[in-house]
Amino acid sequence: MKWNPASLLVLAVASAFAADDTAPAPATAGVRACIDDTAPGWRSLGPGDFTRVNSAENTWAWKADGLHCTGVPVSVQRTVRMYTNVEMVVEWSHQKPGGNSGVFMWTTPESIETLTGTRPGLPKGVEIQILDHAFTDLMKQRGQKTDWFGTDGDVFAVGVKMKPFPPLSPDGSRSFPRKRMAKGHGQWNHYYIRAINGEVRLWVNGEEVSGGTGCVPARGYICLESEGSPIIFRKLRLREVP
Repeated sequence: MKWNPASLLVLAVASAFAADDTAPAPATAGVRACIDDTAPGWRSLGPGDFTRVNSAENTWAWKADGLHCTGVPVSVQRTVRMYTNVEMVVEWSHQKPGGNSGVFMWTTPESIETLTGTRPGLPKGVEIQILDHAFTDLMKQRGQKTDWFGTDGDVFAVGVKMKPFPPLSPDGSRSFPRKRMAKGHGQWNHYYIRAINGEVRLWVNGEEVSGGTGCVPARGYICLESEGSPIIFRKLRLREVP
């Protein structure tokens, strides 16, 4: 999530999330796909496709049921190589209420270089938000505004250029989802992302909801985000498009 005064509150609740060992087991049913990722050209992403940027050594762990992330510290891991035109499938499940994460497309190598090491923070690129519905409750409890973000798949630029598709956030920077399709923590969600010719589109659990066009740059790394709360990724699949 893009840094602003409200999102900084995530750090304050990160330790509480990490200490809570009562996370529900992720449900395995009801994940609705909208693309056949077994078609020619699709491949799975595994440990050899990613490298640590500014996470701790134990932030990310590949296990039998998927890629586990502790959420601490706020950081990313990136793909080993950069991509231009791609389709991507990501299934994910937040393990605590109010979980926060995301996928960065076309992440700039300059921002990755700045972060590499032990410096916490997030890079520049187009972020596809992965935010649990209970994040809204956390903000309300702290007297914070809740109209600047959504919990069903916002798409927005972080330090790069993008013209978001409507409906828009109040400041015009985010593409808000047209439908509420995401499931809550402990359940599995299916994201299908198309990042082609400077345009990013997101499908959540089978329906297109948000995106943007005119992205500059339209080539870069793909990053997975750690931001304060545990999450599991599975079925990371990718297909390059000419």
